[in-house]
Amino acid sequence: MAATALERQIATIASLHDPVRRALYRYVSSRRRDVGRDEAARAVRISRALAAFHLNKLVGHGLLETSYRRLTARRGPGAGRPAKLYRRSDLELDVTLPARRYELAGRVLARAVTAAPPSARRALLRAARDAGRALVRNGGGGGPRRRNELSTVLTECGYAPAPARRDGEIRLHNCPFGALAAECQPLICEMNLALLRGVLAGLNPRGVRAVFRPSGPSREPGSCCVLLRTR
Repeated sequence: MAATALERQIATIASLHDPVRRALYRYVSSRRRDVGRDEAARAVRISRALAAFHLNKLVGHGLLETSYRRLTARRGPGAGRPAKLYRRSDLELDVTLPARRYELAGRVLARAVTAAPPSARRALLRAARDAGRALVRNGGGGGPRRRNELSTVLTECGYAPAPARRDGEIRLHNCPFGALAAECQPLICEMNLALLRGVLAGLNPRGVRAVFRPSGPSREPGSCCVLLRTR
């Protein structure tokens, strides 16, 4: 009997129970580029053969995708075969037991607010800012400790924050509201910005501000429409 969609999702999540496989998935997901077997093996400190085994299992479950490319400039005879490379797939998993459809409710609400008078939109942004503050303790004083707390909150909320760049930018590599943003982008992006500004208001990490980051060549697919600036 064919497995149901729920059973397939459970099996996919269960595949990450193995600590080595989970470490490989986290590493590949964090790189934002294609990763070869040798690099992945070195990062997790396992053999290349073991890395290849687990990476291919992740591909089989749809968690990773593959491509082939030569990693050196050599061409012609003796250059060897193109290397098999891995990257995180676009697969999304959201398992609730018993089944819940929160995303469907979110879409209905987003459509309703989009069509509602401006007062409804303003109420949504106030609620988002309040929700952001509620995610953290009200704080005073800035400094490294607050920055560390900010990184923890962003990670737990699914933003996948990157380390601060030399220009002071903190880029958020994942949009936790991707499905909703694809359908009601202006509204969800405004809500997201208000939510993150609420987080900053609650933590008060000195010198950090949230700004809108429009789509463009420098913005990675699936990344957040907001970035944080520390300067």
